[in-house]
Amino acid sequence: MCSVILPVFLLLAVPAQAAKVKLDPSHWGHPEGENCVSCHTKSSPGLAEQWRGSAHHQAGVNCMDCHQADPADADAITHEGQVISVIVSPKDCGRCHQTELDEQSGSVHAEAHAIISERVPALAHNLTGAAMQAAGCDQCHGSAVKVRGDGSLDPATWPNSGIGRINPDGSKGSCSSCHGRHAFSKAQAREPDACVRCHSGPDSPDKEVFEASKHGMIYKAQHEAMNLDADTWVAGQDYTAAPTCVTCHMGAAGKVPSTHDVGMRNAWSLNTPVSVQQYLVVFEDGDKLELPADQKPPKRGTELTKADGTTGKVKVVAGPDRRRKIMSMVCLECHGKNFTESFMDQFDAVVALYNGKFGEPAAAIMQGLYEQGLLTPLPFDEPLEFTYWELWHDEGARARHGAAMASPNHAWWEGMYLVGRNFYSRFLPQARAVAGDAAGELIDPVLAASDHHRWQSSPDAANPILGWSPLPALEPGPSEALGDADQSGKAPQARVESQVAEPQTAAPMTEAAPASEGSGND
Repeated sequence: MCSVILPVFLLLAVPAQAAKVKLDPSHWGHPEGENCVSCHTKSSPGLAEQWRGSAHHQAGVNCMDCHQADPADADAITHEGQVISVIVSPKDCGRCHQTELDEQSGSVHAEAHAIISERVPALAHNLTGAAMQAAGCDQCHGSAVKVRGDGSLDPATWPNSGIGRINPDGSKGSCSSCHGRHAFSKAQAREPDACVRCHSGPDSPDKEVFEASKHGMIYKAQHEAMNLDADTWVAGQDYTAAPTCVTCHMGAAGKVPSTHDVGMRNAWSLNTPVSVQQYLVVFEDGDKLELPADQKPPKRGTELTKADGTTGKVKVVAGPDRRRKIMSMVCLECHGKNFTESFMDQFDAVVALYNGKFGEPAAAIMQGLYEQGLLTPLPFDEPLEFTYWELWHDEGARARHGAAMASPNHAWWEGMYLVGRNFYSRFLPQARAVAGDAAGELIDPVLAASDHHRWQSSPDAANPILGWSPLPALEPGPSEALGDADQSGKAPQARVESQVAEPQTAAPMTEAAPASEGSGND
């Protein structure tokens, strides 16, 4: 139990504000820095002007303070008589910003490259081509930057500021992904636009979801009151107008401190075929790993394989309930306890619905088809694999993110509606076609295992949503009861058809009918 509670205690024990730089100012203000500024003012004036407006310039930190390198560094080059590195890595930033480096190291951002490394060949290479990895995947997830024999950086891996970039010095991440170089603005990093460069599109549709949510609507209307340039930025104290991505996932709020570990507060995985609640494992070296909560949590000192394939010893473990508690404490700065708990219940219910009705059955069907050799192991060489991928990776992720971030349109029309439509109209028919005679063994039992799909067993249940429903039954007339023609001389069915086909003619008005009780123009 202590191993689960400890991370929360640590989180609550530090001040709810950005860490102060502890490095003595005598360590910056490199004498060659003025020469850099003088030259770059002519060759790249925009870059120099960004630096002049930065907090670095105000503090006396210049180009050489950040770019200076040791001749033994893998990416060290000689430039205008000085040994520098083009890349300023998190390790370099950590000389002054140690707390932020410690929080960022091992976070889901820092491991963004490792997380997708196994997917890249099938997506970027097979479906399109290797050029797309550098221009697409790596620009968000980061690349493993390679140094060529002449000391220059391989253009297949540079430039990029992907959040999980693996730098030549071995550090992971890119501070400039959020704090754009060379201004390194706090305000910029607090803006939703700092996140939506990567968190948009099918698998992480947070830009669209946030903008369509009540939070996004209020943020746009109250942007001028957000106090984005403040030294401290505590929700409920320094600003109250609206939340941003940073507010919920990183920002300080009440007793909750700010952090550069953006995944600390996420109780669910939302970008997987089936969502699971997660433990957050913190290793002794600061790296982190998420494990499904249906497994037994590892004990302190246990050795586990980390996301990058290396081995680490477990220091502490935070359970999904603790992670949810931290996120809820942020919500409570602006919402009541009942409101917050009820919202979380609604979110959890949507995730459970997706899992039980679509995610788990689809995964079980696909697993059966692979095991029986009816699908090849090669990804995306069969239409069903595209359908399944889009079902959970695109539509399913959008539905779950919509519920998590309070966008009803994305939870429903852009999300779960598309999941349901494509599950029934594309996925199941394609899966049955692939299964052939084995459909009764591989598909039907999966669908029959729950009540979610029972509605399809009643094809005669009418509903006018598609513009048609059976005609209502008519009360039989006196002669119809005897099986004869009615007084009009028509058989009962003919009378029904006549009512449908022949418009009724209004009777001529002879005199005004008396007003009924209670009528009038009131």
